[in-house]
Amino acid sequence: MGVLWVLALVGLGGGVARAEVDAPTVVGPPPVVEEARPSFAVLPATVSVVPGLLLHGLGPLVAGDTGTAKRLFLLEGTGLGLFAAGGVPLALSGASRRVIGPLYAVTLTGFGLFSLSTLANLHAAVGPAFPPGLAPQRLPPLELELGYQHVADPAFEYRHFVSVGALARLERVRLEAGARLSPDDGNLRVRVGGAYRLLGGSEAARAGADGTAVDLEAAALVHRYPTEGFTLGGGELFLRGRYDMARFSPRTAGSFAEMGVGLALQRYGYEGTTDDSLFEQLLYTFGYGVYLGRGGPFRGEALLYYDHRKDDFPGGLRAGGGVPGYIGLRGRVLLTERWGVSADMQVGSAWVGRLSLVYALGGGS
Repeated sequence: MGVLWVLALVGLGGGVARAEVDAPTVVGPPPVVEEARPSFAVLPATVSVVPGLLLHGLGPLVAGDTGTAKRLFLLEGTGLGLFAAGGVPLALSGASRRVIGPLYAVTLTGFGLFSLSTLANLHAAVGPAFPPGLAPQRLPPLELELGYQHVADPAFEYRHFVSVGALARLERVRLEAGARLSPDDGNLRVRVGGAYRLLGGSEAARAGADGTAVDLEAAALVHRYPTEGFTLGGGELFLRGRYDMARFSPRTAGSFAEMGVGLALQRYGYEGTTDDSLFEQLLYTFGYGVYLGRGGPFRGEALLYYDHRKDDFPGGLRAGGGVPGYIGLRGRVLLTERWGVSADMQVGSAWVGRLSLVYALGGGS
C-alpha cells in the first residue's frame, strides 16, 4: 500500500515538472537545474514553521511558489484522509483480528504521508539556503563494516554488542548480511537477505538516473536469547519504494522519501518445549532523508524514519497500547574511495546506538 502511494507521487511529480518547464519531453527523471532553484527567504521559512506545521503549503505559498504549495496541501490532505479512513473503523471494530491488518496498513499509510508532508514542508523552507546533495551515481560493489552497538533496555541484561555486516551490489540485485553479538550475554541476532530492483537505476551505476526506485526484498532472521532461554526465527517479504523529491519540487531537491510494506512469519522457540506456532507481523516503514555529497568520493545519505516492527532491539514505543514501532535516524557515508562510516540511533521501549567503520572494495565514484 505505501509503495503504491510513492509511485503515485512519482507520476504527480513528473507531470508537474514537465508542465512547469518549457522543454521537449525526455525519457527519465527531469534534471535538477541549479539556476532554477528558489532562493532562501526569511518570511516563507518562518511561516513554514508557524503556522506551516499545521498547514504545510503556507511557506511556499507566501514565497509565491503556488505549485509546491498545492502539492504539499494535497499530500497533507491525502494523509489525513487515509489516517481517518483506516483509524476510525479500526477503533470502532475494537481492533478485530479479521480486519486489523488492512486497516493498520491504511492508517499507517495516512500517518506516513502526513509525516512526509511535514518534513517536506520543513525542507522546502530551509532547503534553498543550502546546495542540494545528489544521489550517488555509482556505489562500490562490496562494502564491509565493523562497529559497536549499545542497547539500553530495562527488560534485558545485554548492553554491549559487536556489529559486523556486508553489503554487495550486483547490477539490479543487492545482497546483505549482518550480525550483532553481545560477548557477555551471548545474545546473537543474525539477518541475511537480498533485494531485486523492480524500478529505477542500479546503485552500482545509475547512468544519470536519480534515486527513485522500487525494490522487492526478502530476508531470514534468527535472534537467540540464551539468558532468557528462547530463540526467534523467521522470514519476511517486503516491498520498498523511494521517491526523489527533486521530482516533487525544486525546493525539496537533494532529499528523498521512502515508504514500504511487508509481512513477516516468525516462530518463538523456548527451551524444553516443542511449540511450532507461527506468528505474523505487519512490516511497515516510512522516512525522509537527504543525500550527502555532490559527486566525487564523498557520498552517502541520512534518513529519519519510523519502523513498525517490534522484534528488533528498540522494541516498540510505550504508547498506544503497544501498537507503535520505533523511531530511528541513520546515516551511511563514504568519506574516501575506500573508507566510510555508518551510524544508527533508534528509540522505542529501548535506546539503541551503533557506530561502524565501513571499508569499500572495488568501484569508484
